[in-house]
Amino acid sequence: MKQYVVDAFTDKVFGGNPAAICILDTWISNELMLKITAENNLSETAFAVKKGEKYHLRWFTPGGEIDLCGHATLACAYVVLNYIETTWDIVTFETLSGDLIVKQQENLYEMDFPAYDLSPVTVTEQIIQAFGAVPKEAYMGRDLMCVFEDEATVRNLNPNLEKVKMLDGLLLHATSEGKDSDCVSRTFAPKCNVSEDPVCGSGHCHIVPYWANRLKKDKIVAYQASERGGMLYCRMEGNRVKLSGKAVLYSIAELYIDN
Repeated sequence: MKQYVVDAFTDKVFGGNPAAICILDTWISNELMLKITAENNLSETAFAVKKGEKYHLRWFTPGGEIDLCGHATLACAYVVLNYIETTWDIVTFETLSGDLIVKQQENLYEMDFPAYDLSPVTVTEQIIQAFGAVPKEAYMGRDLMCVFEDEATVRNLNPNLEKVKMLDGLLLHATSEGKDSDCVSRTFAPKCNVSEDPVCGSGHCHIVPYWANRLKKDKIVAYQASERGGMLYCRMEGNRVKLSGKAVLYSIAELYIDN
């Protein structure tokens, strides 16, 4: 099996968010996919099988399969369009979140994702203790998203990950308005055995709808302020979020496994 590791939402190796991409002829067992994911020890390993004119795509964290992952989708599109279907400039992925279309536009890859519906929730003492800081607002979609007063607070957060595990939602996002971008954010995912996600595409399906509404603009430039950092160029179209980013290849490997 051939495996590619791609850094997504960056144009430099060792930036953005790395994802391992395995292109399969036929599906292997869930158990084996989980073992490969654990061996890679990245926030995401994605597996894809060609199905007619589409690719069936599944995403795994070290903690198990999830319903949506932006950076691994971008990474998979990069692999498919540059190394497999080299005459294509668009690829459709069949996923747990429906069909996802990725278009290559020069050095950007634009993804079309469903926006999560956000419901306001109370900022509880448990949330404050988990962050070690006080958000001014909190919202629930698939994940818990908390809004802070300023960028410095978001950048300096050092949450208690054991307490984060006790909060509702799959992931935990912290966001604020940005100085050099429309918004900044960080994402914590201890329930998926990932302390901090370097750049979270599905998280921006929470973050972008909020800031588009708050700032009264359809186009949002978002910066994920992790140690690796990553830039996302986003826009709202109805209840869809268009996420664009760059990607760069880190490695190509052969996996020797017993199916």
